Amino acid sequence: MRKIVFLLIVSLAFTEVSAQAPYAYRIFRSNGEPIAFDTMVDEITLTDIALFGELHDNPIAHWLQIELCHRLNNKGKVLVLGAEMFETDNQLVLDEYLEGLISQSRFENEARLWPNYKTDYKPLVEFAKENNLPFIATNIPRRYASMVASGGFEVLDSLTPRAKEHIAPLPVDYNPELPGYKAMLSMMGMPGKMDSKMENFPKAQAIKDATMAWNIAGNLEKGNLFIHFHGTYHSNNYEGIVWYLNRYKPSATQKTIATVLQTSANELGEDNKNLADYIIVVPERMTRTY
Repeated sequence: MRKIVFLLIVSLAFTEVSAQAPYAYRIFRSNGEPIAFDTMVDEITLTDIALFGELHDNPIAHWLQIELCHRLNNKGKVLVLGAEMFETDNQLVLDEYLEGLISQSRFENEARLWPNYKTDYKPLVEFAKENNLPFIATNIPRRYASMVASGGFEVLDSLTPRAKEHIAPLPVDYNPELPGYKAMLSMMGMPGKMDSKMENFPKAQAIKDATMAWNIAGNLEKGNLFIHFHGTYHSNNYEGIVWYLNRYKPSATQKTIATVLQTSANELGEDNKNLADYIIVVPERMTRTY
């Protein structure tokens, strides 16, 4: 009898500890309903474009990105990968590496890679290489985005035709009333009380969004699934890249993924609902990659 009571106490204690164990992450639908990773994968197989918004220093987001690629590949989907972290004028050197024409060290020395490339984005590139998949450099060269931040869209008109090949077609549609772009102005000060250079800041974001959307649309073929990786702000609230994709490729179906930090991943906070089709919630104390 004592042995039974002892085992019962141990069992209850273990159950209590297990119940209190924190989630490393949880995935929710836009309305806050929890969803399993495998369910999300199954639903994404039915779409044309998956827009994976990350927090750049978040290990959970990066791990789930490579897991998503493996799961979709194992399901027989024909994948095309693309990322904000590679600029369009680096497509040649990226292709040369994927095709085995240059060494890994040569590629990594000559491409303008982000400082966290080796820990966070190299697994995606190597996955593409191992599986003979295209990887598209979608982002505008940063020097052109910097020009827009300083002088607005008009400065791009002075570029050569060859330079303009690396940018979404000009003139670029722009809606300054989109909440995401307005929020960027609010972070810098009160709208209406700032100089024109400050008002160009969200335009630089918009030219990135437009160029990424243009390159996704241009590399999407029927039956393929394009997975794009970018900072979550570029697709939160179905704005940014999504807004431009709806203009460049309105017939394409999309699923969006957002990544957020909360004190707890037990449930989706009200402020984070409706950010995307799927919201990955990670505890704020999660280790960062840099």
